[in-house]
Amino acid sequence: MLRTLVIGVVAAALLGLVAPGPSYAARSHGVATLQKRLNALHCDAGPADGRWGDHTRSALIRFQSRVGLRQTGKVGARTRKRVYADDAPRCDVRRLPRGSGHGRRIVISQHQNWVWLVGSKGQVVAQGGMVDNTDVLKRGAYGVGSYCGRPTRVKLNQSGAVWMDDFVRFAPCGVGFHRIPRYKSTGKQMHADWLLGTDLARSHGCIRLSKRLSKRIWDFTTRPTPVRVV
Repeated sequence: MLRTLVIGVVAAALLGLVAPGPSYAARSHGVATLQKRLNALHCDAGPADGRWGDHTRSALIRFQSRVGLRQTGKVGARTRKRVYADDAPRCDVRRLPRGSGHGRRIVISQHQNWVWLVGSKGQVVAQGGMVDNTDVLKRGAYGVGSYCGRPTRVKLNQSGAVWMDDFVRFAPCGVGFHRIPRYKSTGKQMHADWLLGTDLARSHGCIRLSKRLSKRIWDFTTRPTPVRVV
């Protein structure tokens, strides 16, 4: 009986009586539409080429963290509904987490993989994605300064085969803010900017940032600055 049913279904499909699944072109069109939507929301999905890869997945994770959904990188029903909602928020502009302190400070959200620079009146003056390592950096209150006898700020810090531009220390002993490491041999970054704001990459303990945001933090920390990790 089962064999007869299977043969019947196959025959019906060959005759066009059973609708086939989505074609590659249809699936690609769906991915391209999602990429365009994520790019419109400033989530950085890369080119809208219909190809699903880590660049697009990273954008989806940034959106999920922005709206408080599980950061799976998968297009479930809840994620799809929020992405295409009329009031879907931008990925690159976020509210400060509650309980992150007061006054002039830097705030780090390990859950969102995000950093805020906050002015003396509580206004956000800069923000952006980051990569860190939660096994090394724990939640709590820190401050920009010298630790373990090491300098607070090093314009061109180095570690082995890489440069760490605009290094600003804020936790014992070697933990600080800096640009994504660049290889000394080529000057190229260790990983792409589009991994910032996700957990798809991991640092050795420091806060890795874009060139733009690392420079903003360098300029922001010319005086003692509290850092709150939430």
